[in-house]
Parts: sequence; structure tokens; C-alpha cells
Amino acid sequence: MLVLQRVPLRPSRPHALRNLNRLGDTPANRRFFLQNLCNEFLDLAVALPIPPELPAYSTTIILTTIVARFALLPVSIWGKRRAVRMEEQALPELEKMKPLVSKNVFEVMKSKGMRGSKEYLQNYHRERSIEALTKIRKDLFKRYRCSPTPSIIVPIIAQLPVFILGTVMLQRLSLHPTPFDSESFLTLTTLTHPDPTLTLPIVLGMLTMTNVESSNWLMNTAERERVRRIEEQDAKALVEGGKPKIRPKSVIKSGLRVLSVARIAICAMMPGSVAIYWVTSAAFGLLQTWFFDWQDLRRRRRNAVTSKPPPRPLAVKSNVFKKQK
Repeated sequence: MLVLQRVPLRPSRPHALRNLNRLGDTPANRRFFLQNLCNEFLDLAVALPIPPELPAYSTTIILTTIVARFALLPVSIWGKRRAVRMEEQALPELEKMKPLVSKNVFEVMKSKGMRGSKEYLQNYHRERSIEALTKIRKDLFKRYRCSPTPSIIVPIIAQLPVFILGTVMLQRLSLHPTPFDSESFLTLTTLTHPDPTLTLPIVLGMLTMTNVESSNWLMNTAERERVRRIEEQDAKALVEGGKPKIRPKSVIKSGLRVLSVARIAICAMMPGSVAIYWVTSAAFGLLQTWFFDWQDLRRRRRNAVTSKPPPRPLAVKSNVFKKQK
């Protein structure tokens, strides 16, 4: 079995070590780090007690991917808790403030003695109400530490370095000479060549698209109605010549839909080892999304039961106190 040539990390002369320390982050040092990481992966694949029936390197790719995703799970939980605080604390308080803000704006307009057409006054009232509510919303997000942009962006950014490093490492391990050339897995004839049947790339695209759309499957009627009302309001504002509203969650979802199709084409050109890594990571992400959605569904049902008003007692007619003759 072929093995990668190890690169000595310790210089043979003391002054060379001092010069290496002074160089800092150079391309040569990055090459040594990547080569050392590849060697450690090969050693791990040999050291793990993997049954001989299973392909050693493919199994190691799957196991290390799962461990890496579990290590990043606290970041996703952090973002999810912020989203829950926004949904349960900040947004309900904002909804309660809307009638009061609308009334205050109307009182200010009345005190100023504003005159004009009905359409002008309505537009002015709406714009001032939106400005006041936007300021209140920012204050609520700051108070409850639940701004939506960090909650969405930070978990994605935290996963990128690990994802890129794993992809580059497996690409390097797939260059000849390599032990990956002697192992096959599922539809892969070898881990160094792309999937000839395109099975893994198509599975990757399906997993990514399912991860994007799965949150819509668990929406109740009220949530679907709210989303539809928001879309209608945005479309109406565009027709009337207003500025389009940028919603980060919708933008990210649209980008992920495009990415799910693009990943099929990209994965079809990648070595089999990278395809296994991407499919495993996508499958873990889908299971994580399903778990979070299941937790949200349980929480919303529990909140709906606790907030439901008690039924009114039925009036029962009784002749107990009727005067007897």
C-alpha cells in the first residue's frame, strides 16, 4: 500500500529553527501544516479499531466529519437560543407596542394640526409608525440579545474554516501516490476519482435542498398565514414604488437553494473522498435541522396549551332553590 511521504517538521540546525520561527505564517509553513495533518489522518485511519469488513479510510472520513460537526454544535445551539428569545420575548413585546405607537403618532399629528389629503396623511402616519417601531425593535433586540443577523451568520461562519480545511486535506490526500487509490466505497471505484454514476453528488443536492425547505413543513396555519401576509405586504410596497425590504433569512434561503443545485455540479468534479465528506456533513446538518425543528414544534405546542384561556363554565339551570308549595 502506498503512503504519503512525510515531511520532517524539525530543522536539523538550531539557526534554521530560529529562522523558521521568524518566518511566521509563510506558504512553506502552511504546506508543512497541511502535510502533517494528512499524515495524522492516515495514522488515525490505521489506529482506529475499524472492522476489516468496512473500508478504513472512508469510515474514518465519516467518523471525523461527525466528530467535527458535534464539536461545532454549541455554536448552532447558541444561535437557536437567540432565535427563541426573539420569538418568545422580543417580538410579542413589539406586537403589544404597535397600537400604542400608532396612537402616539396620531396624537402628534393632531397636535401639529396637520392638513392634507387622506392618502398623504395615511402615508405620513405609516412612515412615522414604522420609524418608531424600528427603533423599538432594535432596542428590544439589544435588551434580549437576540439580533437575528448574528444568530444566522455566526453559526455559518464558524463552520466554514473546518469545512474548507477538511476539503483541502482530502483533496491533497487524493493526489497520487496515495493509499486512497486502493479503496472503493458504494458507487466509488476509488476515493481519488469522481463518482462515475453521479449518485453521491445528487444525494448531496437533495440533502441540501431538503435542509432548506424542511422548516416550511412544520409550519402551522397561523405561521403560514403570517408568512403569506408578509410576502403580500412586500409585493404591494414594490408595486406602489416603495423600497424593497431585505430580509436576511429569506436571502439566505434563496442562496442555499441556488447552492444546492450548484453543489451537484461541483461535487461531480471532486474526488470521491471529498464527496463522502460533503454528503456526511450535509446529512448531519439535515438531522440537526430536524432536531431543532422538532424542539420548536414541541415548544410552540406547549406554549399554545399554557396560553389558551380556560373554557367558560356553562350556565346550568337548577330548581333546587325553587320555592316549594
